[in-house]
Amino acid sequence: MDMASECCSTQLIDGDGGFNVNGLENFIKEVQLKECGLSYAVVSIMGPQSSGKSTLLNNLFGTNFREMDTFRGRSQTTKGIWMAKGAGIEPLTLVMDLEGTDGRERGEDDTAFEKQSALFALAVSDIVLVNMWCHDIGREQAANKPLLKTVFQVMMRLFSPRKTTLIFVIRDKTRTPLEALEPVLREDVQKIWDSVPKPEAHKETPLSEFFNIEVVALSSFEEKEEQFKEQAASLRARFFHSIAPGGLAGDRRGVVPASGFSFSAQQIWKIIKDNKDLDLPAHKVMVATVRCDEIANEKFCNFTANEEWCQIEEAVQSELVPGFGRKLSAILETCLEGYESEATYFDEKVRTSKRKQLEEKLLQLVLPPFQSVMGHLRSGTLEKFKETFDKALNRGEGFSSAACECAKLYMAQFEEGCADAVIEQAKWDTSKVKEKLKRDIDAHIAALREAKLSELSKVCEKKLNEILSGSVEALLDEANDQTWTAIRELLQRETESAVSEFSSSVSGFELEEQTKEKMIGHLRDHARGIIEAKVKQEAGRVLIRMKDRFETFFSRDADSMPRIWTGKEDIHEITKTARSASLKLLSTMVAVRLDSEPDNIEKSLSTALLGSKSNSTVPDWSITSLADPLASSTWEKVPSSKTLITPIQCKNLWRQFKSETEYSVAQAMAAQEAARRSNNWLPPPWAILALIVLGFNEFMTLLRNPLYLGVIFVGYLVIKALWVQLDISGEFRHGTLPGIISLSNKILPTIMNLLKKLAEAGDAPQTNNPHRNPAVGSKSYGSSVSTNGSMSSTSSSAVFSEDTANHSSASKED
Repeated sequence: MDMASECCSTQLIDGDGGFNVNGLENFIKEVQLKECGLSYAVVSIMGPQSSGKSTLLNNLFGTNFREMDTFRGRSQTTKGIWMAKGAGIEPLTLVMDLEGTDGRERGEDDTAFEKQSALFALAVSDIVLVNMWCHDIGREQAANKPLLKTVFQVMMRLFSPRKTTLIFVIRDKTRTPLEALEPVLREDVQKIWDSVPKPEAHKETPLSEFFNIEVVALSSFEEKEEQFKEQAASLRARFFHSIAPGGLAGDRRGVVPASGFSFSAQQIWKIIKDNKDLDLPAHKVMVATVRCDEIANEKFCNFTANEEWCQIEEAVQSELVPGFGRKLSAILETCLEGYESEATYFDEKVRTSKRKQLEEKLLQLVLPPFQSVMGHLRSGTLEKFKETFDKALNRGEGFSSAACECAKLYMAQFEEGCADAVIEQAKWDTSKVKEKLKRDIDAHIAALREAKLSELSKVCEKKLNEILSGSVEALLDEANDQTWTAIRELLQRETESAVSEFSSSVSGFELEEQTKEKMIGHLRDHARGIIEAKVKQEAGRVLIRMKDRFETFFSRDADSMPRIWTGKEDIHEITKTARSASLKLLSTMVAVRLDSEPDNIEKSLSTALLGSKSNSTVPDWSITSLADPLASSTWEKVPSSKTLITPIQCKNLWRQFKSETEYSVAQAMAAQEAARRSNNWLPPPWAILALIVLGFNEFMTLLRNPLYLGVIFVGYLVIKALWVQLDISGEFRHGTLPGIISLSNKILPTIMNLLKKLAEAGDAPQTNNPHRNPAVGSKSYGSSVSTNGSMSSTSSSAVFSEDTANHSSASKED
């Protein structure tokens, strides 16, 4: 990988001594210094100007510091202090390139900044490269010697000494071998150290206690470039793993953690700067200061009295002023030009400073009107957006597309208004007002979206409520084994229909998939909630429903016709069927079964409430306490959240249900018994047998004398006629005593009516045949008498038969 591609740099301290805090922070983030802990090294270089310091660093660490252009002559290329990351070196190595010493560009302030920058380099660096010319070795006034002396002295006074590696890099090495140059150089450094005044605690401390001295030599870069690069590469290898024990930066005592490097460097530079003596202002500067203040105050007063400014200031309180920025910019420019024309001959620094103060004061004055203009612009734009957006929705445009287009249109209009309101001299940032307008527009869109979505949700929920409530109630009325299956199918069908309708309705909102799924989930939950609430409501009326179902099955037959208790019905079986149907209703409503999970509720209820009792001699209360499946507050396999009626409540409901329906069963049994008694007039079998045995002689007598049979027949007809006329079976249907009372009132009129009809029947032949010839002889007379007697008997029979038939017909009609 190319080393230059890994390099990044920043100016740490500018030429005026300003510390670039933001630049350092950004640099630290870019090189990820904070993650390194103590695993990093700092290398700096100092030396004479144009001695090739930047060139050396670029070859050693792959940095991109600016290098001197040889063809343009020697001049200052590095101003202040620059920092870069060494490319391809482990651990992370920070490289600082210092401004060269002895530069002609600084003039009088040369030595002050040199001392400060050198002192800063020694204070923060683990390794310091001292770049020096080969021909300076052994010279008393050579470059860097006075600087080193001052640095040693000030460093011991300001900071706690730390062991730093000093690598003296001898540039443009001659034929003199390094073995001959190194002792001379070390001797010079030791002399500098010995001459530096030291605190009492370090008077006898050797140089090696604070510094590791290394000496290397490099060939000329211009004359022997290839050899220079080979030697630089060899030196570069020594910086790999420099923080390991024995490495160039192996002594890690007092190393600042990487996360605190920025703060530490700032504080060190602050201490260095605070120790610089500052001169008082010169007399001419003082005069310039006073006079520029007077001119600035005069121009400020002129501005506040300006008629056009006063009109603008008043107008912006109530409305938006067109051309606000252009008008005020012109007024401000006139005021500042007047200041410049009067203060042009004063000290430039003072004049510029006071002009800046005047400008700030004027801008502070016009800031409130500017804020008012921006407020009017923002509120007006927002109202126009709302109006246009509502019209777009009323035309049926999609919500998201209409919102996007309207927002884009009015944000563009707002930016145009901002451009018209901006004051050239202020350079105020209108982004906050723009952001607030954007937030207001977004808030309005969000509120309207929420309202519309809520309205659509409510419409779907209302429709679901109307459909599901009635359907669930109807299904529960017909409770059977398939009730919950039908309810689940109903829920699935209607929910999918509602979801489809809702999805189609919200398609124009361009909702996020997650939001859409959440709303659909809420709709599904609402549908389930409707059913659960309806079932819970119906469960509260389960006793009434059970009694109604019992009456339906008990009091009506298979054709839903009212049941007539004739005595042939099996009341026990009918009661059992009706109770089973009621129990089916109860088992349907005890729990919510929307998840199609199997349970044993119906089986438990049937076993406990309809099962046959044991023939064991153990008392009922003992059996109940030992084996009652309903002696619990929960159902097996049914969570409490889905339970509507607990087993204990079911038991109590069944007990109450039985007690309230037993009256209907008792009434039916009584009606059946009454019907049976009214329809069964035969004596018991033993009585019939006794009559046959005891009446055998009388029966034989009847057979021997047929006349008795005629009399008995006539008596039967009379009794039959009375039976039919009096409707004896009907009278006794309502009980014995009411029947006797009713018959006692009807028997005499009925007998009189029969006798009257017999008399009329006996006179009928004479009345109908008055001229009939009389019979001849006694035989004829006897025959006539016999014939008349037979006719009379026949007539009586006919009368009885007619009356019986008529009464039977009347009874049938009744």
